[in-house]
Amino acid sequence: MSERYALPGDLGRRIAWRRRSLGLSREQLADRAGIDPGYLGYLEEHPASPGAETVHRLAAGLDTSAAELLGGEVDLPPGRGRAGTRPVLEELDIKECLRLISPGGVGRVGFGSPVGPAIVPVSYVFYEGAVVFRTAFGGPLDEDLRTHVKGATIKIAFEVDHVDEVNREGWSVLILGGAHHVPPEEEAAVAASGVEPWAGGQRDLYIRIVPAEITGRRIRQDSGPHAAP
Repeated sequence: MSERYALPGDLGRRIAWRRRSLGLSREQLADRAGIDPGYLGYLEEHPASPGAETVHRLAAGLDTSAAELLGGEVDLPPGRGRAGTRPVLEELDIKECLRLISPGGVGRVGFGSPVGPAIVPVSYVFYEGAVVFRTAFGGPLDEDLRTHVKGATIKIAFEVDHVDEVNREGWSVLILGGAHHVPPEEEAAVAASGVEPWAGGQRDLYIRIVPAEITGRRIRQDSGPHAAP
């Protein structure tokens, strides 16, 4: 009897997400993995427990590992693998930086706290030329970012990045700017950004970062004529 995995229903979502990120159709992935396209469709849309061989075939077809498809690497930090064979570090212009961060997601706020430098992840959107996120009144992102001087703001850092584990590529964007606590009379307009904190709870304070400086870098693999096969 072949080994079988007891899997959660999100295996199919992992397969579908990885397939789409590689630009593959179901037929193309099924051909790569040597399985029936109809069965692949079933796996993507229903909770299922495919055999170990099928999981390994799908992982190979998706240029990933069986452990990743099964969720075994969910809690591990990204970028643990070795660097690519021919990495190239390039600077990004402002237009490309804005394109990369404009979909929104999770970024990191870097600021000075009473006990030293601090970095906090936040859910953000890029709205009307500024980074917008929500936090709790009285929390560190409230008190530590206030100058208590009218018209004065604290300059902070905001960073967003992405790591492509399979291709050993990635990018990061760094924004420096003042942290503005959105006043009550402007809350309705900023709320239209639709930002929703993953942490939940009462996070009714909107903070806006107006970029004063935007820089970015990308790591890519050299695919030129002298690149390794």
